[in-house]
Amino acid sequence: MIEVISISLENEMDLVLAHKRSMKVAEKLGLTVATQTTFATAVSDVSRTVIEYTDNGSLVIGLIQNKTRYALIALVSFESETKLTAKEEGFFYAQKLVPEFELTTTNGISVVQMQMGLPRSLKLDPVKIGELRKYFKEQEPLNPYEEIKRRNLNLHKIAEEQELEIRQSKVIDEKKTEFISVASHEIKTPMTILKAYTQMAKATKEPLSDHLRGVLDKIDQQSNKLITLVQQLLDISRMENGNLQYSKNTVSFNNFITEQLTVMRHILPYHEVFSELGDDVDVLIDTLRLEQVFSNLLGNAAKYSSRQTAIRLTTKIEADGYVLVAITDEGKGISGENLQSIFNKFYREKDVLTTHAGLGMGLYITSKIVTDHGGRIWAESSAGEGSTFYFTLPPVKA
Repeated sequence: MIEVISISLENEMDLVLAHKRSMKVAEKLGLTVATQTTFATAVSDVSRTVIEYTDNGSLVIGLIQNKTRYALIALVSFESETKLTAKEEGFFYAQKLVPEFELTTTNGISVVQMQMGLPRSLKLDPVKIGELRKYFKEQEPLNPYEEIKRRNLNLHKIAEEQELEIRQSKVIDEKKTEFISVASHEIKTPMTILKAYTQMAKATKEPLSDHLRGVLDKIDQQSNKLITLVQQLLDISRMENGNLQYSKNTVSFNNFITEQLTVMRHILPYHEVFSELGDDVDVLIDTLRLEQVFSNLLGNAAKYSSRQTAIRLTTKIEADGYVLVAITDEGKGISGENLQSIFNKFYREKDVLTTHAGLGMGLYITSKIVTDHGGRIWAESSAGEGSTFYFTLPPVKA
């Protein structure tokens, strides 16, 4: 069947559309006024009967080709709790108007098919039929009701397409998360063994040349980077599955930060790390996870700034009792458009893709840890003027 028009049959106002559109199709085909009226009346009678019993009917008018001759066909389909038969009044009169009438029901769906042959003198061909379909596709609405109906249909189609995209995206994300989890676990074991053997080789009492010791140091450094990468991938996998676990304890926040700065100053020997701590407060945290937060933020501050520049960490107690941490660097800064996306998963600025290693996971993981601790995180920056990353944590309630 070559569809020309379709109309949903929901209420009496659709009867007007069904009648006028049926007339117009017959007119554009070149049928006589009498035939136009006969066909449109049959369609209207069936449509009226369907609307009386249900609001889920649909009308499709089109053409079918029987060997060398075309026929005009109207299909009215519907679902109804009441079983309708060909003896219904509207169906009965329609049968008298069209040469071919058939009512079938399959799996609860009823279909009325009305058909009339078209004269060969109309000389229908694919080109003319294409023009007919184009005409009805581009035709303006008959009335405000049809205009609203079309808009609702378009919105419904858009919603369905978006829902399909969301479902497909969800499936892809689930598969990607599963792959990340499996791959990370598979990589973690041999990397741990490799690092262990490297440590054993470095600790041997047998003499090692400076060159060999340097090679072992590089292997150890790269192993640490890869283990960190694998751990980040595992963390993201756990986040996606809702399995990121925390073991929280109450600690003195200033003492915790002091310990972190002692470690980080050794890890970042080419930067000066200054601190100015405000009043102390007890916080309920998972110390290992908060170590990740400080490691990521201080590590990024060093990574994106020149050697021998300063990194400053300050804390203070806000009016609401939350502790505010600020980490400021003297680096390259972040443009306004990129600032909105830096905490997104796998996001990296275009201008650092080739100059700095990474997969864009650190800040995403950091933001998740902070929010899971009841705090919030954000950044302020301007290109070429350095950056300041802020995050807050709630105090332990007395």
